[in-house]
Amino acid sequence: MKYAWIELHSRQWPVSLTCQVLGVSPSGYHARKARDVDTERPRRRISNDALLVHIKAVHAESKGEYGWPRVWKKLLAQGIRVSKDRVQRLMKLHGIKAKTKRRFKATTDSNHNLPVAPNLLQRDFSPARPDQAWSTDITYLWTDEGWLYLTVILDLFSRQVVGWSMQPHMRTELVSDALRMAWFRRRPEAGLIVHSDRGSQYCSHDFQDLLKGYGMRSSMSRRGNCWDNAPTESLWGSLKRARILGQRFATRREAMDEVIDWLSFYNHSRLHSTLGYVSPMQFEQDWHAAQNQRVA
Repeated sequence: MKYAWIELHSRQWPVSLTCQVLGVSPSGYHARKARDVDTERPRRRISNDALLVHIKAVHAESKGEYGWPRVWKKLLAQGIRVSKDRVQRLMKLHGIKAKTKRRFKATTDSNHNLPVAPNLLQRDFSPARPDQAWSTDITYLWTDEGWLYLTVILDLFSRQVVGWSMQPHMRTELVSDALRMAWFRRRPEAGLIVHSDRGSQYCSHDFQDLLKGYGMRSSMSRRGNCWDNAPTESLWGSLKRARILGQRFATRREAMDEVIDWLSFYNHSRLHSTLGYVSPMQFEQDWHAAQNQRVA
C-alpha cells in the first residue's frame, strides 16, 4: 500500500520525501517498481538448446547427484520458468540422470555390556526449532591406505550437519570430537536430545559423560533397527552416491577432502526434498527471518 501511494503521488511529491515520511527506503521502492515492470513483460519461451545448457550446468554443479526433480527446482530458483515434464523429458532424451542408489552396510558394534539409553526420539524427525534434536552415526570409506571412519552430528530441524569427525579408527574419540565440534558451533540450550544407535562408542562412559556435561539427553535406537535413525542413514546414502561410489582414493587425505567438499555443498547448496527443496542452511535462515518478523 505504501509503495502504491508513493507511485500515485510521485508527480506531486519527491519520492525521497514520501519514502522518508512513510518510513520506507527509496531503494526498496525502486526495486519493487523494477519487479513490477519485469512481471508485466511477456515471457519468452526458452529454447530446448538453451534449457539443456542450464540443465547440464545444474547437473554438473551437483556432480551428478541431482535427478530431474532437484534440477527442475534449482532452475525455478534461478528464475528459469519451465515445466517439470519438459525438464524430465530433456534429461531422459540426453541421458542425464542422477547417480543410482545402492545399499551400504551400517557400521556399529552393539555387542557389549554397557548401559543403553531409551529411545526418546521415537522417530520424531521434525522438531519445531533448531537444536532440539540431533542424530549421529558412523560410516566408513575405503582408501589404499586403509579404512577411514566418518561420523556426523545432524540437526534434525534443518538437516544441517553441525559437527563431524574423521579418523582411521572407531574409538570413542571419533564420536566425541564430532559432538565437541557441534557444541562449539551451536551452543544449544540444555535438554537437547542426541540420538544414536547402540554402538559401544555412544554407550561408552566417556561419551555419556560428555553429553551430561553439555546438558544433553542420550537417545538410542532399538536393536538392529536402522529406521530409528533414518535421516542419518539417508545422509550416508546421498554422500556415497554422490562422491564415493566408483571412486578410488589413494590416501585418507584424498577421501577426507572429498567428504569435506561434499559436506559444504550439502549444507550450503544441496536442495533437500524434506525441506521443500531448499538447502539446510537456507531453511534455517528462513526460519530465523520468520521468527524475527513475528517479534517485530
